This record gives sequence, structure tokens and C-alpha cells, in this order.
Amino acid sequence: MAAALAATTLILTAFPAAALEPLSQEKYINDRLIAARIADRIRRECDSIDARMVYAWSQARALKKYARDKGYSEAQIKAFLDSEPDKERIYAVAEDYMTRNGVTKGDTESYCRLGRDEIARKTVTGSLLSAK
Repeated sequence: MAAALAATTLILTAFPAAALEPLSQEKYINDRLIAARIADRIRRECDSIDARMVYAWSQARALKKYARDKGYSEAQIKAFLDSEPDKERIYAVAEDYMTRNGVTKGDTESYCRLGRDEIARKTVTGSLLSAK
């Protein structure tokens, strides 16, 4: 009986970890990191748009909590956030999105236009930005 209970406990505690997809494939987390990258690029390139830094910070903390609540460990979260291939992938998706939405490197107004559009459409990216 004790062996069966121990085996059941082992299965139940191991199952959630085994069922987790890699963080690099977790859509909600990746979509928000991509949105944050887009917002960061816009605020750096467009003088008429600022970041809502306090809000962005709270959203980053909420995203980390979301990952922990899903069962990801601190070590898994840290490894994902420190992963150069994952950063490069997120940055590439963000750049592709901006290009598809009319942003041209060196054209400040194209970043501003996208930023204003994101703010107006109340997207995740737009929620991280504020027009001056």
C-alpha cells in the first residue's frame, strides 16, 4: 500500500512538469515578450513616444508569475530568459512584425506611426507605450 501511494505521488508530481511545453513554445509568454520587444524598439526610435516603464515592469513580474503558476521552475525561466537563441528568435519575430507593418530602419516616423497605431488599437504593445 505504501509503495502504491509513493508511486502515485511520484506520478502526480512528475506529470505536470513532464506535460509542460518548452518555454520557447509557450504562446502567451512568447507573444508578450515579442510585444515588449516591439514596444522597446518603438520607444527607442520615436521621440514622441515613451515607455510606460512602471506598467511594463509590473507586466514583466506578472508574466514571470504566470510561468511559475503554470509549473515552470525559476531555473527554467532564467535559462529561457538568458538563452541567446531564444532572444534572437524573439527579436527576429519582432523585427518581422515591424517590417510587415511599415517600419523602415532609419525612418523615425515609421516607428512613430506604428507606435501610435498600437496605442490606438489597444494592443499588448500599445499598452506598454505612451504618446508624449
